[in-house]
Amino acid sequence: MSDTVEKCDLCIMGAGLAGMNALFVASRYLTSDQRVILVDRRPRVGGMWVDTYPYVRLHQPHQMFTAGNIAWTLGQTPSYLATKGEVLDHFEHCLAVIQQDLRVDEFFGWTVESEEEIDGVVRVHCRGADGRTLVIETPKLIKAHGFEVQPNEPLALSSQAVHSVSPDTCDMRAAPIRDDSAPVWVVGGGKTAMDTVHALVRACPGREVNLLAGGGTFFHNRDFFFPQGLARWHRGMLVSTLATEIIRRFDGTNEAEVWDWHRATCGLAVTPQTGNFALGVLSEAEQRAIAGALNDVVMDHLADVVDDADGATLRLRSGAERRVEPGSWFVNCTGYLTTREQPYEPYISPSGNVLSIQTRSATLHLTSFAAYFATHLLLSGKIRDVPLYELDVFDLYHTSRKAFAYTLISLVQYNLSLYADSIGLRAFRECGLVFDRWYPMPRQLLANMQFARTHRRERDKLRGILDAAAERHGVRCGPLVGAAAP
Repeated sequence: MSDTVEKCDLCIMGAGLAGMNALFVASRYLTSDQRVILVDRRPRVGGMWVDTYPYVRLHQPHQMFTAGNIAWTLGQTPSYLATKGEVLDHFEHCLAVIQQDLRVDEFFGWTVESEEEIDGVVRVHCRGADGRTLVIETPKLIKAHGFEVQPNEPLALSSQAVHSVSPDTCDMRAAPIRDDSAPVWVVGGGKTAMDTVHALVRACPGREVNLLAGGGTFFHNRDFFFPQGLARWHRGMLVSTLATEIIRRFDGTNEAEVWDWHRATCGLAVTPQTGNFALGVLSEAEQRAIAGALNDVVMDHLADVVDDADGATLRLRSGAERRVEPGSWFVNCTGYLTTREQPYEPYISPSGNVLSIQTRSATLHLTSFAAYFATHLLLSGKIRDVPLYELDVFDLYHTSRKAFAYTLISLVQYNLSLYADSIGLRAFRECGLVFDRWYPMPRQLLANMQFARTHRRERDKLRGILDAAAERHGVRCGPLVGAAAP
């Protein structure tokens, strides 16, 4: 049986937040008689939000989680943290809004197996769940893979006396875990672990909950960055101001010093040590509720749980051991964003026809931002002319947790400067993802004016920071080979 062939003017792989922002930008360049194909292995729009655990909520106020500048229709207060269902509804709303201006044909339930470029045409080979095959032919392809977040499987533990689950296989608010009284061990110290402890605290007050926190994590203080009411006029720190302060302190080699200042200035944690920061956000109320509910916080990594004649023993990576009550629950909250290694590919192919949004050649801090701005460059025909730096975020995160955040922020400031000179103010005005929008317009304007005055003259400094970090940690960080001179 021969492949079905579909032709379009643009193909976007991935219907998560990165793909939807690419699609929004496409609606600013393509006409209503041109065709876009949106393809995703999942059955609907939403990306990782289709698969993720049921009690997840947004980290930030919901209005800044969107495609382009499409407004929410939720009717909640600005500070409201949207639920999984509400986020998925907003994805559907964004797609419907974009389809008012652009022909978008959805190919959900199709897995992309490969792509190839032949004579200026990109051929995308897909397979459906029923075994059918499909080839999409397009002059431009956007691979909006983003972080490639996958559901967590339960940990493979040797013990038969304990339960091993993950947030994606067991809702903390429901049976069977809710109806049991045995202790719970939450494995991991990141945002998923915080969400899980918080859900347990609310569903099962008084339940024994322990945290195996690894190296510990600190989070941005939501109350500090997103104060409410009139406090938005005179309190809090704009995220752009934090970025300015970091690059004033960071030279590419002194990440430990900047880390200490950063955590002390705007960080929150429930663990005594914090060896990780992954851009997560936590409120002071959440921090108090989680810290107050934990029976024990173990600063170590899980190796295994084994059975012996006396019951079950928890073995830690350090070599330490401790008894655990039979029937205990171990919840795998580790590594959603950092364990799935993707092969390297440049953010733009040599031909300039394939844009790839992923962590091995990141150009901005979040893949939603990267997709939004890079799609502007792609569809305006400038993507091979602007010498963006690319950073192997995955490699740097695993090489130096402390250098990761500050190198990434330096990358953002450098590349945003190049974007500012290449894609026009309208693109910046229509980017609803910017956290500074939380604040009143006068505060936003002051920050914008500061950026406009200084961004060009700071490029040399930022290149120096990025080059120093790349050399210090041995990671890929620089312009693509053959890119235009800055």
